[in-house]
Amino acid sequence: MNKDLLISQTIDFVKETLKNAEGGHDWFHIERVLNNARHIAKGENADMLVVELGALLHDIADSKFHNGDESVGPEMAREFLKSREVPDAIINHVIKIIENISFKGGNVERDFTSVELDIVQDADRLDAIGAIGIARTFNYGGFKGRALYDPEIEPNLNMSKEEYKASTAPTINHFYEKLLLLKDRMNTATGRRIAADRHAFMKRFLDQFYSEWNGEA
Repeated sequence: MNKDLLISQTIDFVKETLKNAEGGHDWFHIERVLNNARHIAKGENADMLVVELGALLHDIADSKFHNGDESVGPEMAREFLKSREVPDAIINHVIKIIENISFKGGNVERDFTSVELDIVQDADRLDAIGAIGIARTFNYGGFKGRALYDPEIEPNLNMSKEEYKASTAPTINHFYEKLLLLKDRMNTATGRRIAADRHAFMKRFLDQFYSEWNGEA
């Protein structure tokens, strides 16, 4: 198996599949996660092929855009990898990464563990916080027609997986329901270090947001 050729073919497949995707879940999101994963993996003893394939295919069919069906992404990834004659052990590992990477409200335990999943999950979570995370959050909120902020609607930190997926809360609430929680849920030392800086940036943004909202700045 030519690993470089497989990665190149996977990149082409993902670019084509996501060419019309929402801006926060498009090829550029995948590319950033791939770069994050490669950087994090330098400090870990991991199978780089699994890491790269997991990063590239983790959002090939996000359930948010497929009526909540969480089977679409793993099945698309499996069919693609099988078409490239990738060994079953690698395919199964990549599928487990796809199935376990999502936040899902933060109250769902992973049913699979590996250093490769740790790396790809951290890489994906890093793209959900900091300046890029803020931009993606408001982009998705606009895509879904959500309010920016409503002081009368408080964040819900105890949502079930189903409630989290169905939520239509204002975009600012998402910071408290997910983004600000990610710093303490990173798996790797590199992920934790980068997340700390991005978390601090989001806190500064929220302080400025509320000051402007209240006419204080």
